[in-house]
Amino acid sequence: MAGNTSAPGDTVTSRALALVGAFDPDHRRLTLTAMAQRAGLPVPTAHRLVGELVTWGALTRTKAGDYVVGRRLWDLAMLAPVQAGLVETASPFLHDLYGATLATVHLAVRDETQVLYLDRLGGSASVPVVSTIGSRLPLHTTGVGKVLLAHAPSTVRAAVLGDLTRVTAYTITAPGTLQRQLDAVLTDGYATTSEEMSLGAASLAVPVRAGDAVVAALGIVVAPRRGADHERLRLVAALQVAARGIGRSLAPS
Repeated sequence: MAGNTSAPGDTVTSRALALVGAFDPDHRRLTLTAMAQRAGLPVPTAHRLVGELVTWGALTRTKAGDYVVGRRLWDLAMLAPVQAGLVETASPFLHDLYGATLATVHLAVRDETQVLYLDRLGGSASVPVVSTIGSRLPLHTTGVGKVLLAHAPSTVRAAVLGDLTRVTAYTITAPGTLQRQLDAVLTDGYATTSEEMSLGAASLAVPVRAGDAVVAALGIVVAPRRGADHERLRLVAALQVAARGIGRSLAPS
């Protein structure tokens, strides 16, 4: 459970894991006291364990004195067979897509009711992009998220449609409207957004398939005018070429 507040076990390992588990998407920076409270530990115990976690690289102390998740945890997560293989396989196709569009390129997967960004190449245009490698964003606000949501199990779609938070004035928060967009994703083969996550940014995204399964989404972030009809087909075509290349490389020989 994110932000583990249940009583941790008596082992050092369980207490250390409870401290790491105190972080979640709504609690990315924590003071020592807040971390101890969320982990259900006395502050002196937390202080000792946090020092060891910082030394190992699981946590990082900021200049302000609070703590964030350390890069070493992300490096370890990327060794998981599915993610590591996907990122390595997709990398040359992401570079080709960037070369063809000069847009910010994303590779993402679904993590329950959020989109998790596995890789990102920054575009040359000054378009606001809030995603970073390892970050999570709401599925309904991003192009890659809409692709993944359209292909998600019905239970996931129901959970997301029941809690459509607003990020910008253009975020889709009407369940019926979003459902129609998801239906269109399945029909058209791609998803779009326009300033739904960041003002001044639009996105296009397509599914990445390994066989019959959608294993990821590939997307680009562009200025809203580039998402207009006259250029959308060219950008979608570039995305689909890259996605098919990734899918063929993932397919077992």
